[in-house]
Amino acid sequence: MVDQNRKNRLSPEQYASLKAEIAAPYRGLRQFFYIAFGASGSLGAFVFFFQVLAGRNIESALPSLALQLGIVALMVFLWRWEHRRQRSTQSGKNPNS
Repeated sequence: MVDQNRKNRLSPEQYASLKAEIAAPYRGLRQFFYIAFGASGSLGAFVFFFQVLAGRNIESALPSLALQLGIVALMVFLWRWEHRRQRSTQSGKNPNS
């Protein structure tokens, strides 16, 4: 009976990985969305910036440019916030403070 428990035990690396996933579920998925939406916003900002620069449809391109830049800024903020929380949980601090 004792031998079965020893075989079923996790390695320290597996245990640490599972513990990190419990502390921050779906972290990898969230980071994928941060990257995907940030890249989409960057591409949109690039297109709208050159539309404004060319002087075409300024009344519709300027608000769209501002929206795309806002999306990029939000994704950067969320990415940094995620990493800040990850570092604080690894150091043993409370992530909510």
